Amino acid sequence: MMSGTSLDAIDVALVEFTRDRKQPATLQARLLHVGEEPWPAATRDALRAVLPPAPAEVGAWSRLHAAVGDAFGAAAARALAAHGGADLIATHGQTLFHEVEAGAVLSTLQIGDASRLAAATSTPVLHDLRSADVAAGGQGAPLVPLLDQLLLGGDAHPRTAVLNIGGISNLSLVGSGGDGSGGDGRDADHRGADGGGDGAASFAGGMRIADEVVAGDLGPGNALLDAAIHAATGRPADIDAALARTGTVDAAALSTLLADPFYALPLPRSTGRERFDSRYVRRLLGQEALAALSLPDLLATLTELTAVTIAEAIAPRGVSRVVASGGGMRNPLLRQRLAALLAPVPLIDADDLGIPADGKEALLIALLGYLGAHGLPGTLARGDGTAHTGARTPVVLGSLTPPHALRALPGEPADTHAVERLEIVSAGGEGT
Repeated sequence: MMSGTSLDAIDVALVEFTRDRKQPATLQARLLHVGEEPWPAATRDALRAVLPPAPAEVGAWSRLHAAVGDAFGAAAARALAAHGGADLIATHGQTLFHEVEAGAVLSTLQIGDASRLAAATSTPVLHDLRSADVAAGGQGAPLVPLLDQLLLGGDAHPRTAVLNIGGISNLSLVGSGGDGSGGDGRDADHRGADGGGDGAASFAGGMRIADEVVAGDLGPGNALLDAAIHAATGRPADIDAALARTGTVDAAALSTLLADPFYALPLPRSTGRERFDSRYVRRLLGQEALAALSLPDLLATLTELTAVTIAEAIAPRGVSRVVASGGGMRNPLLRQRLAALLAPVPLIDADDLGIPADGKEALLIALLGYLGAHGLPGTLARGDGTAHTGARTPVVLGSLTPPHALRALPGEPADTHAVERLEIVSAGGEGT
């Protein structure tokens, strides 16, 4: 179960994981259900009210911890009643705060009382999926490169930029084709001890070493767009870019926004609404310059900001394709501008490759639940032993509620084998 920074819905996936009998390093995922469950309006509004730059108030956060647990519990109970039971629920919860200073993550907080979720479903819950990575010195985000590598990585696949555009945009570079330095050397410090120049992979610590994987958050996806339209109209989003398409990009404003030093930080890096909050544009442009922009022009400029920052992060990487998912791909103007800026590299929908774009993040959380339950790390190892997040080492992710629950979890010895490949299996049993 997953809810992102956009707070548009609670993503739910019911997944059956099995090992390939002939190739135990291949994990098969049968998608029994992929869908969205609505947030209770009062809880969603209360969450938006406490997100940065709102001042922190411990009582409000405590109440929301309980309310989010209830919302996730109700969503899980509905899905399980309609589509069958589960051995384990894995939940990301809702991020309230992700504190980054000088490129290092000092703390991260995802709320949603797991005990309430367990009580609502009579099912054990794996939760708090980022803290162990942060404790090991990592960014705690993004976690999706693990899924991207298992689905689209390895020497059998072309060099691929896997893009997700939610509230924040993030990138995974996977597949064969080099050391991931992007030609400018900025990520050379994250390569393997042997340089990783041939993109080779080996094994250590029970997980795949993927020297070629480069990953991180790129900047705002929908966050600034949604904040601008909400401040002006009260609506949560500019549906189909209806207003943005009537506006004109303000070159001076765009240049000022692109000068944010965040975009010069090397990967891995992470960010969130703590930086790209509802007052971000005012802080950078100034009140007078912001007031001079019409709403359509502001939205057009922010759309271009997202497209340019994504394209500039991908352009030097030498990729053969960009595989994209997330709510931003439903924005026709953003999609159009991104395709134009990336050309001639094709922009491909994840759905076209058999990967459920709308359920991808929920599938990731289910995968992390499976790995955590069987004591396998939830991040990729690199050649020098560090994780793709920058952590000192890959670690097992998550905490369990109740703590004794996995004693009865079904499993076989193969379930503890390092995972090299993930296959999404259709209802008819065919892999993709």
